[in-house]
Amino acid sequence: MRWMWIDRIVEHDPGARLVALKNVSLAEEHLHDHFPDTPIMPAALIIEGVAQTSGIMVGAVNAFTEKVLLAKVAKVQLDRDAQPGDTLRYTATLDRIDDAGAATAAQVHLRSNEDGSDWECIGEVNLMFSHADQNMSGLDLPEENFVFGDNFRAILSASGLRPETV
Repeated sequence: MRWMWIDRIVEHDPGARLVALKNVSLAEEHLHDHFPDTPIMPAALIIEGVAQTSGIMVGAVNAFTEKVLLAKVAKVQLDRDAQPGDTLRYTATLDRIDDAGAATAAQVHLRSNEDGSDWECIGEVNLMFSHADQNMSGLDLPEENFVFGDNFRAILSASGLRPETV
């Protein structure tokens, strides 16, 4: 199973906002494991998509020099499931950032490509992130940013963010 829950970044206002899209495809393994007769994307994976979007936004503030880790899921409200053929749009905004970490708020919108509907807001997710290098000092953390693999670097590069520093 892949661990990326966003497909591309479509907007980035540095230090303020990042928007990413996720196309829900029947080719994804998790859709066959959950409710085979009515496949849906589990809410936990939608929340992870929001966390990846928000974490990239937080990391970009300091040019990815800090290791950004999800520290707390402060609020989740999701009103609708996503199904194959739907597109999710994660719009993350930065509420606060300092040396210790950051707080973010995000909206989740869904567009059903089957009926060509407009974007519908289906939920909100508030997250808190920790800057691992600041908060876990004394631990032997790897020098490289261990969160971003090659697939994430490709998404960052395609969006104009500087993955060479990651």
